[in-house]
Order: sequence, then C-alpha cells, then structure tokens
Amino acid sequence: MTATSPWTTEKPTALLVLADGTVIEGKGVGAAGKVQAEVVFNTALTGYQEILTDPSYLGQVVTFTFPHIGNIGTNDDDIEDLTPAARHGAVGVIFKADITEPSNYRASRDLDDWLKARGIVGLSGIDTRALTAWIRENGSPNAVIAHDPNGIFDIEALKAEARAWSGLEGLDLAKVASSGQSSTWSQTAWIWNEGHGELGDGEAKYNIVCLDYGVKRNILRLFAGLDCKVTVLPADASADDVLALKPDGIFLSNGPGDPAATGEYAVPVIRKLIDTDIPVFGICLGHQMLGLAVGARTEKMHQGHHGANHPVKDHTTGKVEIVSMNHGFAVDSKSLPEGVEETHISLFDGSNCGLRIAGKPVFSVQHHPEASPGPQDSHYLFRRFVNLVRERKGEPALAER
Repeated sequence: MTATSPWTTEKPTALLVLADGTVIEGKGVGAAGKVQAEVVFNTALTGYQEILTDPSYLGQVVTFTFPHIGNIGTNDDDIEDLTPAARHGAVGVIFKADITEPSNYRASRDLDDWLKARGIVGLSGIDTRALTAWIRENGSPNAVIAHDPNGIFDIEALKAEARAWSGLEGLDLAKVASSGQSSTWSQTAWIWNEGHGELGDGEAKYNIVCLDYGVKRNILRLFAGLDCKVTVLPADASADDVLALKPDGIFLSNGPGDPAATGEYAVPVIRKLIDTDIPVFGICLGHQMLGLAVGARTEKMHQGHHGANHPVKDHTTGKVEIVSMNHGFAVDSKSLPEGVEETHISLFDGSNCGLRIAGKPVFSVQHHPEASPGPQDSHYLFRRFVNLVRERKGEPALAER
C-alpha cells in the first residue's frame, strides 16, 4: 500500500491510519472517537458478535474478510465477555459493506447501535481483501482508527499517534480483561429453541477454579454442562487463593496481551499449582502461560491466527479438527523442554497448538475448543479434562467423542 490509499469515499467520516503513514478512508460506523490498536483480520463467516466480545481481542481492531457483516443483528445471548458492562473485547472494527438491517428472529438490536453502545469505533466501505493481503505480507500493524461524523481529522496528529503506540508486546492486558472479583458460574450451553440451561443447586459433581485472564462465557457454559461448578478468580489471584477453594480441577483461561508480561505474576502461581498434581487445563493465553511455566518461550507472530476455519491435528489421536483461533502470540515448540509433549499443531504453519506434561494431569491448547466451527470438533477437550478429574476420584472415564 502507498502512503495515500486509493480506497476512498466521497466524504470520509472514518480513517484507519497505520504506523507507516498509510491513510485508509472509509465511512464511519459504531462509536465516534479514536483508539490506538493493532489491526488483525478474521476469516470467520459468522459469529461476529462473539468475536467482538471476545476479551482476547482487547487492544485490537478486527478486519472482517467476509464482506457482509451485521445482517443478523445482535442479541443478549451471543456475548462472550464475562462483564459486558466493562465492554472487554475488540476496540475497533472494519467492514467492507455497509451494515444492513437485521433479518433474524433472535435479533434485538441493530449492529451499528450495538457498536455505539459498546464504544467500538469502526469504518466500512474499504477494500478489506487488499488490507488483508497487506497484513499477510507485512504483519499486523499498529494503527489509529478514528470516526468523526463530520469528517474532521488532524491526519498528521493521527499519524504521530499511530507511530507512537508501543503495541501489544510487553503489554499485560489480562488484569484489564479479568472480571476482577470472585464469582460462580452455573449457566449451561444454549440449545436451539430452548435457550440456556442452569446447573441447579446440588447438581454439581466437580469443583473447578478458573483463573480469569479474560475468560469467555461459553467456556464456563461447557464446564457447567459437564456437572462442574466453576468459581472464577481474578487474574492476579494467588495459589493459596485457588487451593483454599479445594478444587477438583484448575482452569487457565484465554485472554489478551503479551503472555510474557502477564506471566510475570501468573507463572509463579501456575508452577505452584502444577506441583499439587490437581488437574490443570489451559486455553489460549492460559496455554501460553502454561508453556512459560514449564520453561518454554513465547513469541509474537507475524499476523497471528484469527478465524474459524483453522485445521489443527491432535497427535494424541491422529485426528484433524477444524477450530476457532484468536491469538497473536504462540509457544515456540522448539523451546519445549524434556518431559513436555507437543500434542497439537496447526496444519496451516506447523506452529504449536497444544502441550501436556508427562506424568502429570496437566495440558493446554492454543485454539478455542468452546467455539463451534467444526461444528464441535474440539468439545472433547473439556471431557478430556473432566476425565482427569474423574480419574483422580476413582471414577470411570466419559467417552471423549
């Protein structure tokens, strides 16, 4: 892309200004204002509301490669952040086509109104395929996305802000995305034409403690569906805080930011928890920090993995599953120490997507098994974790599939 983008509208009311000085003009959608963030692209065809409320996207602008976003509107069920009042999730959004009127029986609000309510700044009317191609070649850029309904911008100031932002490396966002307080969860997964269920009093068989680095609701729902009472603790909870709840299992959640930064306070806690021999399961950021806890390294990826069409191979079964991914950092598989097995890999680029510790009930995956792109290829991982809990209790295993 050149310094002045050819992707223009007659009267631009929104700009995407990249750190290299590129200015992309479009039509403003969502909230007015501006924000510094990293720009990524997501290849999913559906699930835009879940994507935009995924706390792992905090600090990022999501470019949707699918051109028509918004045609099913929004509702109160398809929200992933645990504390929606705090509006943890993507800070900006980019569409190719204008948002259309919702056409779905579940819709309760137009997407544009919903974006405004959540403070998400956006623009539409640009060539998202060209922007995606640029990101693939050059990597995810730092940028400023700005929306002014009057089309008044100080472009040079925006360029300076884009250049000045330090980016996600070295940035701990887990404390921001965390709910920040202890809570319990009992809602089960949504079923068509019935809605969400509820794990009743006395029905829970297993006590799971979740360290919340930005946990998604559907993760907690799938645990509840397997008769697990989940207690959610803040990101900076101590090992003593966790163990005081006498957990049958410990979950390390997904979340945003640089795992090395979050790991400064989380890794010592995780190491103590590993030593207890209580089953531990991590997803996304939780996987990366488990990798750090066992002595591996994490690294910033060129463009990351963001989408719902990613093939991942489970070496423990030999099966390939189609998964949802959202991460810009990865565990360096070459740095995994002896005694730690790589269990999953991406079939796109061979990067690490899972690990387990030999001789311990501890494992994690990079992708999001609570999502349904396959549609439920990875749900077995929750049963795999619960089976570790059941084994420790002397109970027979559940079928994984």
